[in-house]
Amino acid sequence: MSSTPLRAEEEIGSLRDHIAALGPWFQNLHIKGVQTAPEHFLGDYPQIKYERFSDSLPRDLAGKAVLDIGCNAGFYSLEMKRRGADRVLGIDTDEHYLTQARFAAEVSEMDVEFRRMSVWDIADLNERFDLVIFMGVLYHLRHPLLALDLIHEHVVRDLFLFQSMQRGSREIAPVDPDYDFHAELHFDAPGYPKMHFVEHRYSHDETNWWVPNRACVQAMLRSSGFSIEAQPEEEVYLCRWRPIEIPPDGPHCIYPARGRSNR
Repeated sequence: MSSTPLRAEEEIGSLRDHIAALGPWFQNLHIKGVQTAPEHFLGDYPQIKYERFSDSLPRDLAGKAVLDIGCNAGFYSLEMKRRGADRVLGIDTDEHYLTQARFAAEVSEMDVEFRRMSVWDIADLNERFDLVIFMGVLYHLRHPLLALDLIHEHVVRDLFLFQSMQRGSREIAPVDPDYDFHAELHFDAPGYPKMHFVEHRYSHDETNWWVPNRACVQAMLRSSGFSIEAQPEEEVYLCRWRPIEIPPDGPHCIYPARGRSNR
């Protein structure tokens, strides 16, 4: 009888060793009672954030497909699988995070696919998803508006869950549909849409390039073809895809030629 508790203790010890070997972890996952990043500087992250907006997402995702862009260790991918999604694909550019995600899915016995891919290549998926998750990625990109345009054009079928770090004013200033060239504008008003450019580092991270204020986040989402359905958490938006007209200056998305330059 005493061997059963001992075996369970050994299994937990082995799990802890595997988790430690795959560190460091940015996401604090709870895998069979073991936390991957219990000393996270944000606390039990991203669980504490997820709890603030989880009720805004469909409870039952049966028959649905989900894409998690910038999935990290797979927290949101696994949560969507727990809600019954038929297909969940998580993509990231960091193989370290993807190894963590695959391990977490395997140990949790969840059928979730993880693939190394950047947001710039999502057209290659040739697939649209009922829910696309884009949490904590925008400000790490040198070309954030292009990323939103690509997501709208290629992968969102219906719902789009978005989150970005925000700094600056939380006000939303009214913006006219047009301004005369000589008109006095309110560019410096606290609530005017702004993106703050980070030339070097922010929070010791050289991948932090742009930090929008609240007005800018909402304006970018609307401009890219997403109707804001809800803002269940301070930085989180649940949006719905809508068609957009091609503007006079051409389609929003651009596709730089790859390969050797002709110059």
